[in-house]
Amino acid sequence: MVFPERFSNLPDYAFPRLRKLLDAHEPGGPSLAMTIGEPRHAMPDFVGPILADSLAGFGVYPPNDGTPALLEAISGWIGRRYGVQVAAERLMVLNGTREGLYNATLALCPEQKAGQRPVVLIPNPFYQVYAVAALTLGAEPVYVPATAATGFLPDYASLPRDVLDRAAVAFICSPSNPQGAVASADYLADLLALAEKHDFRIFADECYSEIWRSAPPPGLLQVAQATGADPERVAVFHSLSKRSNLPGLRSGFVAAGPQSMQRIRQLRAFAGAPLPLPLQNVAEACWRDEAHVAASRALYQEKFADAAQVFAGLQGFQLPEGGFFLWLPVEDGEAAALKLWRDTGVRVLPGAYLSRDAGGQNPGKGYIRVALVAPRQETQRGLIQLRDCLYD
Repeated sequence: MVFPERFSNLPDYAFPRLRKLLDAHEPGGPSLAMTIGEPRHAMPDFVGPILADSLAGFGVYPPNDGTPALLEAISGWIGRRYGVQVAAERLMVLNGTREGLYNATLALCPEQKAGQRPVVLIPNPFYQVYAVAALTLGAEPVYVPATAATGFLPDYASLPRDVLDRAAVAFICSPSNPQGAVASADYLADLLALAEKHDFRIFADECYSEIWRSAPPPGLLQVAQATGADPERVAVFHSLSKRSNLPGLRSGFVAAGPQSMQRIRQLRAFAGAPLPLPLQNVAEACWRDEAHVAASRALYQEKFADAAQVFAGLQGFQLPEGGFFLWLPVEDGEAAALKLWRDTGVRVLPGAYLSRDAGGQNPGKGYIRVALVAPRQETQRGLIQLRDCLYD
C-alpha cells in the first residue's frame, strides 16, 4: 500500500503525544487537567431552551453557509465589536474554526506562486491545523519563531525576500495560542503592508479575542478598513468555543473578501459539514448577547490575578494579554510535565508539542502551556502545586 509522503514528517498530535509521555506513570496526587483549552465556565443559560424549541430542525438539511438570521447576527456583532460593516455575502458559518482554517487554505492558496512552490508562513509555536493545511496542498510551511525576543509574535518582515515573494498565506493568531500575546494595530497594519508588497493573504485566527486582561484586542478587519487594505487580502476566523464556553457547539465563522468568500463557499458546497439548524439558532443568540461573555471574562481576569500572585518574582514569567493560557518557562518542557504529573497529578502540555524544530531549535522546548479553564479554586490549587513542584 502506497501512502502520500507529504505527511511523513508530521508528528503525532499534541494530546496523543502527551498520553504516551504521562499515562505509563501513576499521578502523584488527585488528577487535575490543565492541558486542553476546553472552557469550563457556565454556558449561556438560554442554550437549553433554544435547543428544545428547535428540535424539528434536526429533520432538515441545514443552510450550507448559515441561516440569514445567524449571518445577520454575526454581521451585527462585527459592527459593534470592531466598527466594521461586513455584509452577509462576505460571511460563512463554520463547523468549528479548525475546519474553516483548513478549508480556507485549500480554497485560497494557489498551487504555485511566482512559478514556484508556494510558501505558507506559520508562527512557531502554533495551532497545528495551520501546518496540516499547508502540507495537504503541497505548499512549503515556513515556521517563524514567535519568542520573547519578538514579543511572542512572528517577525515575518525579517524573512528573506525570496521567501516572502513565494508566500501565499500568512497565519497570525491574536491573542496568540499558546503565549497570549496581542498583535497591536500597528503590528497588523505593518503585516497588511507586507502582504500588499509581496502579494499574499493574511489568515487571522481571532478565536481568543473576547478573553483579555486589560483591553479588547484590535482585529484585522478594523485595521484593514482603517488602512484601506484590499478586502481580498484578509480572511478572519472567530469561534463560540472560547467566547461563549461552547466548545461542543462547533460553531464559528469566517469573514473574507467577496471573491475569496465565493471560493470558500464553493468548496463548502462540495466538501463541507454545515452546522445543524438547531445549533445555528443557538449560535445566533450567542452572537447577539454580550452579558454572558463579560461574566466569563471577569472569571478569567480573577484567575489572571491569582496567577500573578502565585508566580510573583518568577524570572521570565509574564501574564498573557489575552487568551487563557500561561506560557511558563522551564528548562525542558517534557521533563517538567512528567515531573509535575508524577509528583502532584497536575497535567500540563510541553511547549515543544505545539512547535516545530526550525534552524536546529524548537522555540517551545523551554516552556509548558497551562490552561486556566477550571473553576477558580481548582485552578489556584493547580498553580500552587505547579510552582512548588517546579520552581521552589
